[in-house]
Amino acid sequence: MSTEPIPDVIVQGTTLPGEDPEAVRAAMDLAFDYRGDVTIVLRDGSTIEGYVFDRRNERTIDASRVSLFQAGSDARVDIGYPEIAEIRFSGRDPAAGRTWENWVRRYAEQKLAGEQAGIDSERLD
Repeated sequence: MSTEPIPDVIVQGTTLPGEDPEAVRAAMDLAFDYRGDVTIVLRDGSTIEGYVFDRRNERTIDASRVSLFQAGSDARVDIGYPEIAEIRFSGRDPAAGRTWENWVRRYAEQKLAGEQAGIDSERLD
């Protein structure tokens, strides 16, 4: 069993082990909230990369599942939690650092510098 705590904030490059079933459950909740792609390493050593769009936390780990859009295709993949060996937060989160507080700070900095400040948001590319 893993004794490392699950972090509160997930950033690109974070890897969470899947040896503890409850850690997988917590990691899938974080993956669902993450806005970038994740790479799931299966127990057989294969990997699946994609965007998590659904997870079902059932009463038992054996019945719990995660669904993702596979990167580079239109395929939807459904994976049972017991199949998961590791979760890698591999894709860039396009909204990282784009909080309301950061927007207000940038707006105020532009105003104080005498620049024209608008309500336009940053590009997400």
